[in-house]
Amino acid sequence: MSNTNGNKPSALDGTTAEDLLRVDNLVKHYPIRGGLLQRTVAQVKAVDGVTFSVKKGETLGLVGESGCGKTTVGRTILRLIPNTSGKVTFDNKDVFSLNGTEMKALRKDMQIIFQDPYSSLDPRMPIGESVGEGLLVHGMRDTRKRNDAVMEMLKRVGLEDYHAKRYPHEFSGGQRQRIGIARALALRPKFIVCDEPVSALDVSIQAQVLNLLKDLQKDFGLTYLFIAHNLAVVEHISDRVGVMYVGKLVELAPRDRIFADPLHPYTKALLSAIPMPDPTLKRDRMILQGDVPSPVNPPAGCRFHTRCPFAVEKCKHQEPQLKELKPGQFAACWVAEEQIQKGQA
Repeated sequence: MSNTNGNKPSALDGTTAEDLLRVDNLVKHYPIRGGLLQRTVAQVKAVDGVTFSVKKGETLGLVGESGCGKTTVGRTILRLIPNTSGKVTFDNKDVFSLNGTEMKALRKDMQIIFQDPYSSLDPRMPIGESVGEGLLVHGMRDTRKRNDAVMEMLKRVGLEDYHAKRYPHEFSGGQRQRIGIARALALRPKFIVCDEPVSALDVSIQAQVLNLLKDLQKDFGLTYLFIAHNLAVVEHISDRVGVMYVGKLVELAPRDRIFADPLHPYTKALLSAIPMPDPTLKRDRMILQGDVPSPVNPPAGCRFHTRCPFAVEKCKHQEPQLKELKPGQFAACWVAEEQIQKGQA
């Protein structure tokens, strides 16, 4: 991989000393218990060895079908749920090794915007108190200073002072998501996990919220992990895109490259499903056959081979690793790797 800043890559995806977040071989398995003694009889392999980095000031989009492990990745990074194994380094700190006091201090720099803007807000609490709650928890006892900070955040997301005394049920979905953004921003974090923040909103409101997120990123120097299943949304906001399938990262590349020249067949299938804005134009659809494998018992070899129209015998038995097949473009696919090798010969 070409590296213009002179830093030596330190992981598969080209992580450098300038990266804000590094995720190395992250694993999260959920036990399935059964029998009279409720012993563990199986594991749901929600995330099964994911590696990537997020550079300061960039947005990494994470996409895939429902149940592929996107949200689990985001919540495990923030230690909202415990990891099974792996390592997460944020701002040169090993997140999983921090004690309670150290983790509380780090949470000022790592925040999340939840998917559902209603259930993530306390219905009994005015939204001004919800936005200011984090400030209170992290030591801002002065009521006037806290209220001033809350009002500033509300205005930055397009709300007014009088909204602070209202309750969540008095707002529209788009307004509630703006409240969620204000709450995440109140502590002036460096990094925000955006967990499908626009999937519950109307299309016109989605555009407003996405543009707001981009403006806030520029103003506050934010870094985003943007989790979504809508590829059009990801294309609009992301700098790089990672594609997940059944707990694995199968492709990682700059946004323009992944939309113009995807390498993994699963990425190609996802892109072929995007509607064309011009009704006179048609995409060559790549229709996948069969169902998504169960994360309890994923297939051997490449997990996509049971649905892949290009799979060869090797795909059924040997698991491909995420490799840099083109400069800056990583994919875990035996077929794509072989095609590129032949093209270079």
